[in-house]
Parts: sequence; structure tokens; C-alpha cells
Amino acid sequence: MADTYLVVRAPSGLSGDMLLTGLARLSGTDQAGLDALCGDLGLPQLHGRARIVPRAVSGIAGWGLESEPPHDHAHRHLPDIERIIEESALTPRAKELSRAAFALLAQAEASVHGIDASHVHFHEVGALDSIMDVCLSCALFDRLSPSRFVCGPLPVCDGTVRCAHGLLSAPAPASLKLLEGVPVYGIDSSGETLTPTALTLLKALGAQFGPWPPVVVERQERVYGSRVLPGVPNGAVFVWGSAHSLA
Repeated sequence: MADTYLVVRAPSGLSGDMLLTGLARLSGTDQAGLDALCGDLGLPQLHGRARIVPRAVSGIAGWGLESEPPHDHAHRHLPDIERIIEESALTPRAKELSRAAFALLAQAEASVHGIDASHVHFHEVGALDSIMDVCLSCALFDRLSPSRFVCGPLPVCDGTVRCAHGLLSAPAPASLKLLEGVPVYGIDSSGETLTPTALTLLKALGAQFGPWPPVVVERQERVYGSRVLPGVPNGAVFVWGSAHSLA
């Protein structure tokens, strides 16, 4: 059996909801399947609150995530999130990937704030929508189980990002920390192109960064985030296919 590839190209950047959308579309997960995965998390507040909907930019059709998470002001620590993951009905592999993603994120936030990872307050990334993005993305990735995951170099630009700590320069501190070891290039735009959730998922899921691999394209999806960046081609391309020889 030929090796399988998951390929992502994101010329305007990437977020956790974009990864979730692309993986859901490639795996053929419909709304009922998405609701079932939310149910597996054991968080009834999330049931029916994530919907993958048609979205278009510049007349080009694609998909996006429409999410309506409940207001959740809990300041969770890493052990709290690990407990949610462990008590969920996710597969063992999905739990492992989810724990790895949040551990990476905690380490990045701890480095930024000069504290121990176990003391990080997940006031933003610990909100229910981010738990949903991470855990469901890991579950869908486990469902696809590609032999290789290849992502193109990632775009960055100057500008500002507003978060719980105020107005910060882009890339935000946690994102910049997570970009260590990741190839990037500058684009002629402004603001946040890469979220910490997306970067932790790319790393936890073992993405390799580089050019297109030799792949037979079997399925493809175009995904848009909630923001449209001026001056660059918007959206990300997700491709599923099998390896082929160039000989």
C-alpha cells in the first residue's frame, strides 16, 4: 500500500479553526460526526456549537468554521486540561496528540512569562473553543493517520495583535516562541497570521515543513479563517493523496 500524504499550504497563515475545518473536510466528517466528537470530549456545552459552513473570498468557494462557544471565564492550568483529555472518550492516540499539543503550548507560554509550565493560566487558549479546536483536530488527524504530514513554510508579517495582555507586536510572543525551528517568510500585509493553537498543532502532529511532495491528489479542500488579510492570497489548501515515484 502506498504511503499517504496530508499536505497543507497556507499563504495567508493558519489558525486552529482552519486546521479543524480542513481535517474534517478531508476525512468526510459531517455535522453529525462533528457533534459526536464534541460529545466524546465530555463537555456538553460544546454540543452543536461548531459548524463547518461554506465560505468564499474573492469569489473563490471554500469552507470555514462557525463556532459559538459558551462564555467560559475559567482560568485553567495544564493539569486541568489534561484531566479533561484523559476523562474524554477520544482514542488513545488522539488523547496523546492532544496532551502533546497543550504541553507545547504551556511550555511556550511559560517561557514568555518566566514561570513554570504547570503554573500557566490558560485564560485564552484554555477556553472551550480552543480545547475543541485542539482535541477535535487531533481526533480527526488520528482518523486520517497519514504516513507523512507536509506543510509549506509559513507566512509572517509586522503589525499588532490584541490579546488578554494588551496590544502586542506580531507575531505574538507565544507564537514567536513556537516558531523556533519553523521556516517562515515575510508577506506584504499586517497583523497576526499564525495563532499559537495552529503552531502547537502543527508541531504536535509532526508536520514537516517543505515543498510539495510527490503526491497523487485524491481529495482537496480550500479553507478560510475568520479574517481576510489584505494584499495576499487568502485561505489554505488541504490535500490528501498517495505517494508516487518520480522515476
